[in-house]
Amino acid sequence: MQSGQNLDNLKKYIRAANYLTVAQIFLQNNFLLETKLKSSDIKPRLLGHWGSCPGVNHTYAHLLNLARQNQDHSPLKTAFMLGPGHAFPALQANLFLENTLAQYDEDATRNGRGIEHISRLFSWPGGFPSHASPFTPGVILEGGELGYSLSTAFGAVLDNPNLVMATLIGDGEAETGAIASAWHLNKLIDPVKNGVVLPILHLNKYKISGPTIYGAMSDFELIQYFHGAGWEPRIVDEYTAQNFDDSLNDSLKDIYSQIEKIKNGKIHRSGENGNFVRLPMLIVRSKKGSSGPDSVNGEKIEGNSSAHQVPLPLAASDSDQLQQLEDWFKSYEFDELFDTGTGEFGTWLSEFLPENTHLLGQNEFINPDNFYKPLVLPTNQGEIIMKKGKKSLAMNAVGEYLAEIFRQNPDNFRFFSPDETYSNKLDAVFEQTSRSWQRKIETWEKDLSLGGRVSEILNETSLQGLLQGYILTGRHGVLTSYEAFAPIMSSMMDQYAKFLTQSLEVKWRKPLASLNYILTSTGWRQDHNGFSHQNPSFIDEVLRRQNKLGQVFLPIDDTATLVASEEMFTSTNKINVLVAGKTPEPRFLDLNSAKQQIEEKGVFTRDFYHDSGQTPDVVLACAGDYVSKEMIAAVQVLQHDAPEMKIRFVNIAVLSCGESGSHIGLADNLLSDNKFSEIFPQNTKIIFNFHGYPQTIRTILAEYTNYRAESYDIGGYIEKGSTTTPFDMLARNKVSRYDVAKKVAKLAGRADLVQEYQARLDKNQSYAREHGVDLPEISSWNFIKLV
Repeated sequence: MQSGQNLDNLKKYIRAANYLTVAQIFLQNNFLLETKLKSSDIKPRLLGHWGSCPGVNHTYAHLLNLARQNQDHSPLKTAFMLGPGHAFPALQANLFLENTLAQYDEDATRNGRGIEHISRLFSWPGGFPSHASPFTPGVILEGGELGYSLSTAFGAVLDNPNLVMATLIGDGEAETGAIASAWHLNKLIDPVKNGVVLPILHLNKYKISGPTIYGAMSDFELIQYFHGAGWEPRIVDEYTAQNFDDSLNDSLKDIYSQIEKIKNGKIHRSGENGNFVRLPMLIVRSKKGSSGPDSVNGEKIEGNSSAHQVPLPLAASDSDQLQQLEDWFKSYEFDELFDTGTGEFGTWLSEFLPENTHLLGQNEFINPDNFYKPLVLPTNQGEIIMKKGKKSLAMNAVGEYLAEIFRQNPDNFRFFSPDETYSNKLDAVFEQTSRSWQRKIETWEKDLSLGGRVSEILNETSLQGLLQGYILTGRHGVLTSYEAFAPIMSSMMDQYAKFLTQSLEVKWRKPLASLNYILTSTGWRQDHNGFSHQNPSFIDEVLRRQNKLGQVFLPIDDTATLVASEEMFTSTNKINVLVAGKTPEPRFLDLNSAKQQIEEKGVFTRDFYHDSGQTPDVVLACAGDYVSKEMIAAVQVLQHDAPEMKIRFVNIAVLSCGESGSHIGLADNLLSDNKFSEIFPQNTKIIFNFHGYPQTIRTILAEYTNYRAESYDIGGYIEKGSTTTPFDMLARNKVSRYDVAKKVAKLAGRADLVQEYQARLDKNQSYAREHGVDLPEISSWNFIKLV
């Protein structure tokens, strides 16, 4: 139980938050109801979601109350994450009341003028959006596309030992696959060395038009379900509690006491689950739209799906609904809470709130400015791999590079993988760290520990959430995936791109580390796993942005891969994708050439003829390691069979988003129209082999004014996949060396060579079908170096 004054102030706070929430949704004038409510006071378009807001306000108030109780004796500080971002008017009401908004918005002062500001401009052109956004202090999740709150919260608490991330999850949101997986992140993250996520499952029983699964479950079912997922659930029920506020307060106090015991090592790690510590969670059953209209025109509103959005949609035109709205406002008795004479809230508010450093919206541990610092990067990894041999081992080189980053940055760098660290040849990281694991570790299991800095779970959305939460709180990380399964994260990446785009408009949001992906096990060498593992579409998603965020690196070998890695980890506010194979391949560039290529707008050129002042007969262009290797082999074939041909070889290592479409080069150093025209002469035939879908590179090339579609023959992955040999995979998609050579021979009028190259393709196909491997002349090809 809490004292009478504390309980009274708590209830006043909740009334104030609810009033301000309703004002934001409905009012454009008369915000304090100083006169009778009129139709002209109501916004012409009523946009917002009321149903979840009362529960959010109730929860937020209790977390503030607990923060005030604990502020003098606990180093733990609570931050709040709103899963259902459509409850933003509630979040904004709370940030206004705790005076956080005023620290960032000079018009949001905690007085009558500030009330007008947040209310009039909510869901208003040029004002506040309907959902949480980067314009909101303390927000690291928009919550428009539901399901990412819990994994993002777990990412935020990594290496943040004094952070308690109270994460409100809607019961509709809880039905998503992303949340279903994220419940199990408690088995990866040590709550002693890191912070603690406190999930608050908000069960108001309804979504937009129907019941929720979790809302319909009994207490017994809920406890069994979440206990099985490794949590210690507590249920507080507005419908059945004798005193809802006392029950909620007591439950939160007990939960925080348990968290402190865990942090202080007073709960022993023992038993059949090894290192695992069962964390508390809170389940709150509340009425959807609580304290709002009970019914409208005979339809049940409170405690029903009809409360989800705007309960009184005709308030501006229907006198009965307008009166209901006025009665609703007056039920909060706001005039007892706010003095219209002084334009200030009563002293109850300052008595209720904790110190500024313990306010939920001003939590220092989720402010990236307090943590961000550039990574210390290796300086000699390129020289090391050059000395190791002539073969290019791109992913092995990256693994060693990452291991060195771990060594030099032990506290602010992490690696995320869906059980693919070994498969993707990145296991050199285990020379410096291990996989985090909170369950029992068997003697035969390797690279597992309580405090490992590699997170592995076979769920890409959980990994993306972890990475986002870690980056958005000021740290660095990278996520690896098989190329074919990266599209699982596409929608999440899109949402992050939207968040980052808006963040760039917010003057108080400083630069963040880039969101980095390493995609390997690419489709061109998924000849063993087959068609299901051949999908290059993720790079399309990244390159669709109409801004300077997305960068896709397609290095030709391991030296170029290291140069690309350095570019990724030094960049800020970008979405970087590195696509490279993991098989032993030829090395074509030295380190200086690879660096120069990035500096030269991502383009490497070499003319295979003596007089550089002449225009080439044909340009053989490529982007992506395996198709580039084939293009180089095609140059060799043609030099041998048609030495009179003037061939220009062009390799492109990076494609990026620009403000008017995607281009060649880094986002901040794009290839110009003039330079494009020099590289690709207008009246010359260009044969271009691309790592991904031909449409992707065709769209990019078409951004250049000198591009003429009839001059370009563009190849790439055309969905001709199977379980087959490496060369046959390329030939099926018509990007093999002989397919390229055939096209050039046809241009030169060499019918004899066209026939010869087709014969070679047929010969390899027959050989592969008989022997299961490519011809020796293919597999043992002696490639030239480009420099």
